[in-house]
Amino acid sequence: MNVKIAPSILSSDFSRLGEQVREAIEAGADIIHVDVMDGQFVPNMTIGPPILAALKPIARQAGIPLDVHLMIETPERLIPAFAEAGADILTVHVETCPHLHRTLQQIRELGVLPSVTLNPATPLVTLEEILGDVHQVLVMSVSPGFGGQSYIPASTAKISRLRRMLDERGLARVELEVDGGIKPDNAAEIVAAGATVLVAGSAIFNDQASIRENIAALRNIAETARSAA
Repeated sequence: MNVKIAPSILSSDFSRLGEQVREAIEAGADIIHVDVMDGQFVPNMTIGPPILAALKPIARQAGIPLDVHLMIETPERLIPAFAEAGADILTVHVETCPHLHRTLQQIRELGVLPSVTLNPATPLVTLEEILGDVHQVLVMSVSPGFGGQSYIPASTAKISRLRRMLDERGLARVELEVDGGIKPDNAAEIVAAGATVLVAGSAIFNDQASIRENIAALRNIAETARSAA
């Protein structure tokens, strides 16, 4: 499975959001990652369905999926709205879903790929019963709520454990996404641990280099690490 690069619009220039998403897609982004925060589950607020709907035609024209990470309480209330707005993948937190099977089924019935994630301090055991029901598992390598945070080193071992869990269950098809503090200097170890999707915000949207250059650098590191694995 090739490693996919998923620019996170959380770090983009929101005054030029459409332009920057187009630039990322033209630069070879495989997925556009959209962080949704409610100011309750995490201490920040971001975007809602209208912004996602505005990005939908840009992504559809290029055939690029919109990967929507719901960092919100009671996500089942807003899942239909985000599905209608254009989400191709919807990620919910185990911490916010007391009836996780039901929530994942709700996502699938809306024609969207279900994904699940967990906070850095939440153990992988909380996922064991639903791994066969998801398209993707997202490992948070920072505490969710803000962009630009530093990668939590212990996340690498957690990624490796999850990779083993998936492989032992014959679930190699499940994407293993990692989000938080991914940079050129740690991308190789994250891929070597088993990640198949790298979410990167400030490593792609910054004033140090162009979006194209930053995506190319991450992809080169990821592909080299995958080849060596």
